[in-house]
This record gives sequence, C-alpha cells and structure tokens, in this order.
Amino acid sequence: MNMQTKPPHTAAEKAILDSFAEMMGQLPGDGPVTAARDRLLSVISNAGLPTRRVESWHYTDLRNLMRDVPKFGGGSATQVAPLVRNSIMLPVIQGRSSDLSGLEGIQLEPFMDLLASGAAVKSLVERGSDDLIGQLNGAFVGDGYSFSVAADQAVEEIIEIQSVQSGGQVHNRLAAAFGANAKATVLERHVGDKAEAGLSTCVTALELADGAEVTWIIVQGCGEDDQHLGQLTAQLGAGATLKVFVINAGGKLVRQELHVDVAGEGAHFDLRCVNLLAGDSHTDVTLTLGHNVPNTTSSEIVRNVVLNRARGVFQGQIRVAQVAQKTDAQMACNTLLLSDDGEFSAKPELEIFADDVICAHGATVIDIDHNHLFYLMARGISEKSARGLLVNGFVDELVDELDNEELVETLKAFIEQWLIDHG
Repeated sequence: MNMQTKPPHTAAEKAILDSFAEMMGQLPGDGPVTAARDRLLSVISNAGLPTRRVESWHYTDLRNLMRDVPKFGGGSATQVAPLVRNSIMLPVIQGRSSDLSGLEGIQLEPFMDLLASGAAVKSLVERGSDDLIGQLNGAFVGDGYSFSVAADQAVEEIIEIQSVQSGGQVHNRLAAAFGANAKATVLERHVGDKAEAGLSTCVTALELADGAEVTWIIVQGCGEDDQHLGQLTAQLGAGATLKVFVINAGGKLVRQELHVDVAGEGAHFDLRCVNLLAGDSHTDVTLTLGHNVPNTTSSEIVRNVVLNRARGVFQGQIRVAQVAQKTDAQMACNTLLLSDDGEFSAKPELEIFADDVICAHGATVIDIDHNHLFYLMARGISEKSARGLLVNGFVDELVDELDNEELVETLKAFIEQWLIDHG
C-alpha cells in the first residue's frame, strides 16, 4: 500500500513555527486564548501554506510565493500624517495600539485588552480549512482596535486606522460595530517602508445594524519587499449600505480577501477597487458575496493597472440563495495591461439558486487606446504626460464616486504620485 507522506516544511513554514516558539509567553491572553492560538498554528503546521491545489488559492500559490518570513521586532516605525486633515486617528505602530479615550461618538477598546481578558477568544477561529489568513492572524494577533458607533450617531470626521510598520511581523485585528442608522467613514491604512522587509496580517470584522451607512476604505501602501495578508468580513442588516473602496499600491506579495453577507432585506453593498501593480509584485483580491434574503443589491467594479512583470488576480464570487428573489448584482473587472511581461487573472463567478434576479459579470483586458493617445499628443502634450492622463482617467472614475471632496482629491493625488513614481 502506498502511503502519502507530508512534504517537509518550507523555509517560510518553518519560520512561522519558529516565530511562534519565540513569542510563546509574550502574546497577550492565556488559558482559552492560548489554546486557540495553539490549535490554529497546528492547522498551519499540518496543512502547510496553501498551494494551487486549494481552489480559493489557485492563482496565488502561497507555498511557492512566500519564500521566507521575517522575525518579530523590526525598525523604529513612527506615526505619519493623516491622509485627510482633521481625521480621528487610531494608530497601530509596529503592531501596538495607543491608549485613546474621549473620542466623541465612538466607544473604543484596544484589541490587546480583549485578548488579555479572554473576551476575544470566540473570534480566534478560521472561516474554513482554506482560511490561511484567519489561521495565521489568530495564532499571532497581538493588538488592534474594537470600536462601535451608537445607533443614530453620525461621525462627521473620517476615522483613520493607521498601521505603520518597519520590518518584522505585525498581526492586527479590527472589530467595528455600527448601530441602527449610524453613519461613518473609516480609512484602514497600511504603511510600510523600503528599509526592511515585513510581514503583516490584518483581519477586520464589520457588523452593520439596520439602516447603517458605512464607507470603509483600505489603502495598502506597504514597502516594495513587504508581504501583506488582509481579510475583511462584513454582515449587513436590513436597509444597511456598505461601500468598500480598496487601493493596492505596494507590497511584494499581497492578498486582500473580502467576505460579505448581505443578510437584511433592502441592504446594498458596493466594492470599488484599484490595483496599481509594478515591479515583480503579486497582488490578489478575492471576494465572496452572499445575497441571502430577498430585495438586495450589489455592485462591484475592479480596475487594474499592470506594469513591468507584475501579476494580479481578482476572484469574485456572488452567491444568490434560493430565497433571495429580486436580487440585483453586477460585477466587472477591467485591466489596463501596459507591459508584455505583466499578467492579470480574472475569475468572476455567479452561483444563483433564485429565478427572479438580475445578475451579470464581465472582465476586459486592454492597452491604452492609441487613437486617444494620438489625440492628446497632437495637442502638444508629451507622450509620457498623455499616457499618465489616460491611466489617471481609467482609475479616477471610481474615486469620484466617493462623496467627500477632500477625500477624493487626496486619493487622486495618492494614485497620481504612484503613477509618477512608476511611470
């Protein structure tokens, strides 16, 4: 009888196990929390990092792509200026939150305190056997924030959760609950430097009560050698609206997962994503969206700019339950491929069990329209500037959908600077 043997641990898998041994006793929590950490790490040890054989990781062979994992520690990270002036700042510097109090309209608690008290143990679980991000983050999470916005409360300022890292490992959790008819805009920002390679994971859980309106923006600007694994889960109550805007503009290896449950009638979900890919980076955005009740809507648009030898992935799955009649779900992935050496893989999926729905998906890959380029150059604009204008127009259309003028201008400037740096 042939017995299949487990392959030896890779350098990255061994580094993960060694990191856990080194951090034993330093991670917050004991008893049930420690047991949960041990269990999650044992899953990683037994299964290893996911490969192409795992369907949800088919385009991101993590066992091959993640060659090594840095040790804990790192350089001297410091807080940076907010993207938008007068934002409410929730900093997480090299994996550690600040002890903040007195924030109007927000109840806030460092996630470290929830780990230390054991209250966070219920969240230290994975979504399934293929949830490497949940397993890795749950085993190592050290801090972050848990906050809530009360019912009928409208937070006027942007809330910026700023994770700044300089090498080493950082594992954060964010938990946010928005009461009935609450309104808020949150900016989840990841900042790395070019000095040292780092590994970061961030697991974010959102709960929107009936009628809540939330805009959640993820700006990922990690260092060019960093590895970043992010996961956002969200549950929407009746009449709730969640708009998620993602900008990926950094990192050597990036995966951003979004798992959304449209659980209340009349709820609406929007995803707008801009992937700016250069060098030999690999960036993966994976979405699972469940329409589980009647009369719900969603819209997802992903725009990708690919330069050099960069590789990108978008996996988007919409599931419409049998009871979810009158669902309207639209998804599109558009890629501007500006290099013969670049790649982008798109896998849009619809899984529909209801019969009275409007659902569609599509994907396109294009180069710059040379007629448009000629039009601009014929009016005295240089070829480089003309290309920049066309690329900006390709992605700025999504940014314009945000209803905060200062935020729109800030994100446009952020994108424009990336294009200047990589153009």
